[in-house]
Amino acid sequence: MEQYLPIFLEFLKLNRNVSSHTLRAYRSDLRQFVEFSKERLGRPITTDDFDHRLVRSFLANLYENGHSRASSARKLASVRSFARYLRNEGRLEHDFVGLVSTPKLARRMPIHLDQDEISVLIESPDSDTALGRRDRAILELFYASGLRLSELVSLNVDDVNLRDQLVRVSGKGGKDRVVPFNQSTTDAISAYLKDHRVLVNSNNQTSGQSYRPQSAVVSMPLFLNYRGGRLSSRSVDRLVRKYVVQSSVRLGVSPHALRHSFATHLLERGADLRAIQELLGHARVSTTQRYTHVNAAQITALYRRTHPRA
Repeated sequence: MEQYLPIFLEFLKLNRNVSSHTLRAYRSDLRQFVEFSKERLGRPITTDDFDHRLVRSFLANLYENGHSRASSARKLASVRSFARYLRNEGRLEHDFVGLVSTPKLARRMPIHLDQDEISVLIESPDSDTALGRRDRAILELFYASGLRLSELVSLNVDDVNLRDQLVRVSGKGGKDRVVPFNQSTTDAISAYLKDHRVLVNSNNQTSGQSYRPQSAVVSMPLFLNYRGGRLSSRSVDRLVRKYVVQSSVRLGVSPHALRHSFATHLLERGADLRAIQELLGHARVSTTQRYTHVNAAQITALYRRTHPRA
């Protein structure tokens, strides 16, 4: 059965257009399952061995080795997808995936900031420096459009339409969407773009090249580091956490918390859940529905704080 793994991974890449990160996760999960099966059976696994009992034993082994429920659920999803693929290809006679229950996950409320905390955070960067203006633009765009970290760092200059206040985003699975932003974000990006040429020139001077005109600039990365290269996800994560500490908002706030804040504040002000789903680029509305639980928690807290007999 192990010989079908590369074929399945190629199928995911070509037919489901999964990201390289998702593909690595599938490869890792399935190799772990195959290695466990070899050890348990004392020989290479065949399609005849691939049943619900073996998968349940795999899950039990994950629990014994301290894997979280979330991690176990993801690995089970990978094994299920592989089983369905083999079944559809006629390599597996029985369909057992429904016989293995997914570990029940604890529902956690997404961490988000209130509107006052967001204002303090966004105003933290030093607007008198080029990098400070860049950081202000990053924080503004994060909160104004609810982008994922990977989406923000992959933006190019020509993905942003300042006149119409829209940003073109390449989301998960290569799905594009267009998201609006506000006037303060327009102002912040406009101020930063005046420094963009300076940062590009710093890179060109290092490489011995001259500055190229506008036609070359538009396809360049939007957010640059001090050397003029594309800002990495790790760098953006680090700078967001730095400003959280500086503004004394709260500890442990990541860039994703700004995305959660974006969705939560829209919902609080009456935005439609389907519209929020489109803005966030969620494939399923069930993913977006977790923000309704945040809102319900806030309502409960308000009730207990204000009702005379609560």
